[in-house]
Amino acid sequence: MDTVLPVLPALIDRGSAARMKPGMLGELVRSGTARAMVLSGRQALVSGNSLVLLDAAEIAEHLQDTPYVPQDLIYLGSALAGSDLDAGTELVLFILPQQFEIRAEEFEAHVAGIPDAAQWAGFREVAARLNPTDTALFIEASAIANWHATHTHCPRCGNPTQPEAGGWVRRCPADNSEHYPRTDPAIIVTVVGPDDRLLLGGGGPLDARNYSTLAGFVEPGESLEQAVQREIGEEVGVRVTASQYLGSQSWPFPASLMLGFTATTPDTEARPDGVEVTRARWFSRSELQEAVLSGEIIISTRLSIARSLIEHWYGGVIQDRPDTP
Repeated sequence: MDTVLPVLPALIDRGSAARMKPGMLGELVRSGTARAMVLSGRQALVSGNSLVLLDAAEIAEHLQDTPYVPQDLIYLGSALAGSDLDAGTELVLFILPQQFEIRAEEFEAHVAGIPDAAQWAGFREVAARLNPTDTALFIEASAIANWHATHTHCPRCGNPTQPEAGGWVRRCPADNSEHYPRTDPAIIVTVVGPDDRLLLGGGGPLDARNYSTLAGFVEPGESLEQAVQREIGEEVGVRVTASQYLGSQSWPFPASLMLGFTATTPDTEARPDGVEVTRARWFSRSELQEAVLSGEIIISTRLSIARSLIEHWYGGVIQDRPDTP
């Protein structure tokens, strides 16, 4: 068994150097070569199994003097070889005003090229059917859009900040301080007992069927391994004697980076804290597969690192119940 999760290749070059050029983003939009993703709140335009990518110049032109003038314009990068787009395709993000409830038929009145079947959808609704490049774009766009929405003012003096560097920096015009997108590290862990059984937990009602790995945010001054020990101890009352990093997944809803670990414990009894974790249960491999197939429990979907961690312990693919959406 591999000791780490597979590393997924980067599909988008975010152009950290190119976006520092003053005026770069405006020039790119006016060039007529850039493709645009559009976000309204946490929803993007999707048609079938794909994100709708529009002509950025056309959007900028036709949305002038309409209620849909984007409140933020951000450089997402350019497609790399091996992505699902032509290599070198330049990509930008238009974030529509939050105070408007945008619908595809209204937006289409101002912008051409939107497929008839296009709909506004959140990432969780469509992630299972998007290709890897669209998935990467949706995650990147969500992360940077969430940051802009929650960091509009300077934390030092309270003045409104202004986007720079293609939307990846906000500068305070009053004190000239620069502010960068934040990411909150969180550990997510499979806990394995002395008999090689897996400990999974869940929150909410005691009779709920959902079970998953255990997770929590890293606190200031902690190492990742210390966070694993603390969170597992707090949530289910078991001691962690060793842990190993396996891989990570960005989950920007709003700003998390999930850092996956597997940990071992000498304990065989779990004591849920009753707040974050209300149910905890040990599973052998056969017990887990049987419980999933019977519908007795529901485990994390294949979109999440939680499922990858569980299947890493399992040693293969866990078969879902046939009627699982």
